[in-house]
Amino acid sequence: MIRLHVTAEGQTEKAFVNKVLNPHLANYGVYADARCVLTSKDKRAAKEYRGGLISYQKARADINTWMKQDAKEDSWFTTMFDLYRLPADFPGYEQSKSLEPYSRVAALEQALYKAVSHRQFIPYIQPHEFEALILADPVKLDWEYLEHDKAIKRILEMVGSQNPELINDNPDTAPSKRILKEIPEYDKVSSGVAVVEHIGLQALRGKCPHFNDWVTRLERLGIERG
Repeated sequence: MIRLHVTAEGQTEKAFVNKVLNPHLANYGVYADARCVLTSKDKRAAKEYRGGLISYQKARADINTWMKQDAKEDSWFTTMFDLYRLPADFPGYEQSKSLEPYSRVAALEQALYKAVSHRQFIPYIQPHEFEALILADPVKLDWEYLEHDKAIKRILEMVGSQNPELINDNPDTAPSKRILKEIPEYDKVSSGVAVVEHIGLQALRGKCPHFNDWVTRLERLGIERG
């Protein structure tokens, strides 16, 4: 059995790991769990606050802590971070800014791998954000937003035949912003994960190459172990 610990950017990514990714990987003998990035602690109240990739240093510290807590041979670690609004202190950030999206993600993941320096670490950054997965099949938004046929049709037309992972990360036109423009009540945590569940991993992997590469690599952890 492989234990896979996922450091997630926020509650949406955590819910995705628990509801969608873990049941799939369990078929390969890989059991995933997730926790959001630790952002602050209240020592007096003995509370931790998690969620939001506000700085690389906080994420790195949290990843390292988890690695120390579970340092066994069958433990692996990965991330689920968005390229959109990645913090500027992220390793390789400045050097990668001029690269096209897939090359930039590859450079950033490699820089993160070197920075963390752990053999059983698989860095993953989603281009450009979680909502790219929804744009793999926007029609499935009707599972959560039944009265928005026209809005969903406009989103579908906007995506067209584009690779959803390459829809840009401009603050006004990033995937989440495009959805919110048409469906202002869109809720990332509750509705976003439910829509992705209905789309299904097979469709997501067919439309999102970088996401597919990540899932394939995680599956191999179990295949190679077996």
